[in-house]
Amino acid sequence: MSTFYDEVLDLTQTLVRARSVTPDDAGCQDLIAAYLEPLGFSCEFINQGAVTNLWASRTSGPGPHVVLAGHTDVVPTGPLEDWHSDPFEPTIRDGMLYGRGTADMKASLAAMLVAVKHTSDTAGTLSLLITSDEEGDAVDGTRFVVAELAARGIAPDYCIVGEPSSSQALGDVIRCGRRGSLNCTLEVRGTQGHVAYPDQAENPIHTVLPALQALTTETWDQGNDYFPPTTFQISNIAAGTGATNVIPGHLTLKCNFRYNTEHSATGLQQQLESVLRANGLDFSCTWAHSGDPFVTPRGVLIDAICQAIDEVMGHTPELSTGGGTSDGRFIAPWSAEHRVDVIEFGPRNSTIHKIDECTPLAELEPLTRIYQLALTKLLS
Repeated sequence: MSTFYDEVLDLTQTLVRARSVTPDDAGCQDLIAAYLEPLGFSCEFINQGAVTNLWASRTSGPGPHVVLAGHTDVVPTGPLEDWHSDPFEPTIRDGMLYGRGTADMKASLAAMLVAVKHTSDTAGTLSLLITSDEEGDAVDGTRFVVAELAARGIAPDYCIVGEPSSSQALGDVIRCGRRGSLNCTLEVRGTQGHVAYPDQAENPIHTVLPALQALTTETWDQGNDYFPPTTFQISNIAAGTGATNVIPGHLTLKCNFRYNTEHSATGLQQQLESVLRANGLDFSCTWAHSGDPFVTPRGVLIDAICQAIDEVMGHTPELSTGGGTSDGRFIAPWSAEHRVDVIEFGPRNSTIHKIDECTPLAELEPLTRIYQLALTKLLS
C-alpha cells in the first residue's frame, strides 16, 4: 500500500479511538485543527452549549468557495458484548476496518484531511465545517454555525458532505438532495371509564382509527424527477393505564412525514389536522420540523464529483435523494439571500449505526483520491 493509504488509515484509526459519542467531540477537532493549521488554514471554534464546532478556512486568491463538511460525533455502541472487538479500538479483520465511526464518518474526515494536504495549485477558498452534533439534536452544531457565518457575510458556493452515501461499492451512489422531515406528536383526548360500561366513556383508540386509516392510505403525491413520493409513517402509539378493565382517557401518537418539493411543512400540517378535525377528534398537535427538502441540480459540483469517481473507480454514480437526513439540510438553504450547492459522498453505508460497524480498507485510498480530484476540479 502507498504512503497515501498509510496516512489516511492512521488518521482514521486515531479518530476512531476517540470516544466521541454525541455531543462529545473527545478531542477530535483539536486534532483536526492541529493538522490543518500548518497547511495554512485559519481555525476557529464556534462552540455552543455542549457542542464543539470547528470552522477552518484557507484562501488562495479569487475563485469559488468550497466547503467540506462532516461530524466527529458517533452514535452509542449498543451492548459491548455483541461486538467482536472493542468499538473504540480500531481493528483490522478480513480486509475491513472495524470500529464505531469507521463508516459514519471518521474515515471520510480522515480522507478529506489527507486530500486537502495533497491538493495544491488551487484558486479560491477551501473551508471545513466540522460539528459534534450531527447524530444528536442538531441544534447547536451545523445549524448554529451556518447562521453565525451567514451573519458575517460568508457565502460558500459548493459543499461536499462526507456522509456515507455509497451502497455496494465506493462511489456507486451520491446524494444530490434530501427529503424534508416533519415530526408530529399527536394527543387525542377521550373519556376514561370501565370497559363494562363503554356508553359512559369515549375510547380515543377507537375514535382515532378512522383518521389513521385515512392518513396511512393517502397518496400524498407521485414524487417528481428528483424525489420519490412523500411518505407518512406512525412510529409510536401509547394509551391505557396498563389494566385490562379500563378504557383509556387519552392517546399519544408520534408520526413523521418524509416529504419532497411538492409540499411545504405548513401545508402538510394543515392537511393532517384537517383529517383529524373531519373525524371529530378532540386533539392537539406538537410539531417539530427537522428541515426542508433540498436538491442540487446537475452543474459544476455534480459534474466534478462524478468525473472524479469515474476517473478513480471507473463507474458513474447514481444520483439519489433517498435515505435519512444530514447536515446538508442546513447548509443548502444557507440564508434568505444565498443557497449553496450540496452533495453527499462518502463510504459504504451498510454498517452505519450497527454492531461491528466497518469500512473496507481497500476503499480508503480511492475515497481520498476522489475528494482530492473533486477539489482540484472545483478550485482550479
